[in-house]
Amino acid sequence: MKQARMTKAVLTPDGAVTIEQPDGTHSPAVVGTDWDRVESLSDADIDAAAQADPDSQPLDDAFWQKAGVVFSPRVPKRHQGMRLDAEVIDWFKAQGPGWQTRMNAVLKSYVETQKRLRP
Repeated sequence: MKQARMTKAVLTPDGAVTIEQPDGTHSPAVVGTDWDRVESLSDADIDAAAQADPDSQPLDDAFWQKAGVVFSPRVPKRHQGMRLDAEVIDWFKAQGPGWQTRMNAVLKSYVETQKRLRP
């Protein structure tokens, strides 16, 4: 059975966030979008970029007739009050919506790594 590819965020000791690649290496997490550049694109620019992208396929009526919504299984969450450094909370919040989900992903990645290192 083919294993699903999972993106893992890793918090380094110096506070940087990296993304674990399938080969085990890490690359810096790309944060933010150059919205000024995006806003300056014309519809023709966007269409040309999409058509030039080999991973971009046109979505015709046949595609939408077969399309469905896929929900990932919900993992039970538990509310837990925590005292965290203001700098940590401010950094995650500055990344925008979904900051708590990303913080959870970083913590979960740490737990999984520790389980592998200390069976």
